[in-house]
Order: sequence, then C-alpha cells, then structure tokens
Amino acid sequence: MKHLIKNPRDFWSGVMFLAIGALFAGIAFTYKLGTAARMGPGFFPFVLGIILAVLGVAILLAAMRDRNKGPGVEKFHWMPVFWVLMPIVVFGFGLKVAGMIVMGLFVVIVSSIGSEDFKLKPTVWLAIGLVIFCSLSFVAGLKLPIPLCPGLDFFEQFALCRV
Repeated sequence: MKHLIKNPRDFWSGVMFLAIGALFAGIAFTYKLGTAARMGPGFFPFVLGIILAVLGVAILLAAMRDRNKGPGVEKFHWMPVFWVLMPIVVFGFGLKVAGMIVMGLFVVIVSSIGSEDFKLKPTVWLAIGLVIFCSLSFVAGLKLPIPLCPGLDFFEQFALCRV
C-alpha cells in the first residue's frame, strides 16, 4: 500500500477530513434532518459533514495519483495539542464553579503554553482583555446566565459578581 501513496502528507490529510466529515454526518443523522425547504436541526451539520467527507476522498485520491513525490509526514506533536485542548475541557467543567473571570484567565494563559513563542506578560494582558471583552459581550450585552465570579459567599459582596 505504501507504494500507492505518492504524497503522504496529503493522503493523511484526506483521511483526517474523511473521518471527521463521516463522524459529523453520522452524529447529525441521529437528529431530524427534514428537507431543504424545511430544515431540521441535523440537516446543516449533515450536509457539511458529507461535503467534508467528499473533500477528504478527493484529497486522498489526488495524493495517490500525484506524479511528484510529496513530503513525508512529520512526527505528530502531542504536547501543543494537549496544552490547547486541556484548558478548554477544564473551562467547560469549571465555568459554573469558578466563574468566567477565573476560567477565562485560566484558558487563555494555559492554552498559550502550547506555543513555542510563549511569553507570560503579553499573555496575561491578552487574557485580561479577552475576559473583559467576553464579560461585556456575553454577560452584560447578551444577558447570558454565565457566572462571572466563583460561587463562594465572599464574592457576593462585590456588585460585579451579583449579575
């Protein structure tokens, strides 16, 4: 099989697109699809999943027919993926307990560790700016019921935390 693959990087990109597209289409298929005129909640993600899967097949086949031998696949770097995805998962579980201010700072600062160019001071300023922007946009502007502060009695004395 290895001799059939002319461009390994494109081949594995196509496999990834195909797998993710099929997964999304499969999950969306469990929802009501409806028709193009009366779309159900699963219609749009199903169509996008199918389009992504078809794109993956096209890239995969092109990688097998490529006349020029493409570059090989480099070693996959797991640590940056961990440092970006782990704080997002922790944010999802900890938002109601710790609040948007604490979890927002956490997710920006910890996910920045995954970068090779990590510098603490600019990252902290970015985190503060993003937390202020998200608090103003989602809590104050859109009135979403997102807690700003940790759910402790101490924080109830601050007007900001009683939103």
